[in-house]
This record gives sequence, structure tokens and C-alpha cells, in this order.
Amino acid sequence: MTKAAAWFKMIAGGAILCIGGPALVIWVSPTEEELFKRFNPELQKRNLEQRGQRQEDFNNFVLKLKEYSKSDKPIWAAAAEDEARMRANQAEEQQRVAAEIQKRRDEIRKHAISGEK
Repeated sequence: MTKAAAWFKMIAGGAILCIGGPALVIWVSPTEEELFKRFNPELQKRNLEQRGQRQEDFNNFVLKLKEYSKSDKPIWAAAAEDEARMRANQAEEQQRVAAEIQKRRDEIRKHAISGEK
């Protein structure tokens, strides 16, 4: 066997593996529609009901990523800062609501005590 024939066999074998392997995987893998059809009807119904919410969540995620990418910092650092800011805002809101509830309780007690006398 000559060197040229050996090189040709090597190149042909590599091409078959590099092109044929992924092509076989794509040909054998089911599409999203085929997978959806295999779900039971209850899962299909639930999936269709939640599709809008999932799409909205994904859109919000992409918008936040775009916002984070505008920063000079790495995306994960900007995301961590935003998450910390959101937690602080939630804590402030919870404290404000707790203070408002306590204020209402005090007013109710005050009116209840003054109404008994």
C-alpha cells in the first residue's frame, strides 16, 4: 500500500467520523414536537398553560443579561450586585410592612381600650 493510499484512507476515515457522527446524532434525535407528542395529555395541557410564563421569564432573563453586559464589570459581578440590591429592597419592604402592621395593631388596641372605658 502506498503512502498516498494510506493518507487517503486516513482522511476519508476522519471525514466519516467528523461528519457522519454528528449527522447520525441529529438524524436519530427526536424533535421538540415529537417529544411533546409523547407527553401524556395532562403534561401537554400544563406545558401549554405555562408557556407564556416561561417565555416571559426568559425575556426578563435576557433583558437583565443585556443590562449587566452594559456594565464595565463581569456579568456575574453585576448580577451579584443586583441580587444584593434586590434582597436589600425586599428587606426594606418587609420592614415597612411589619411597621405598618404593628401601627395598625396599636391603633386597634388603642381604640379597643378607649372604647371599653
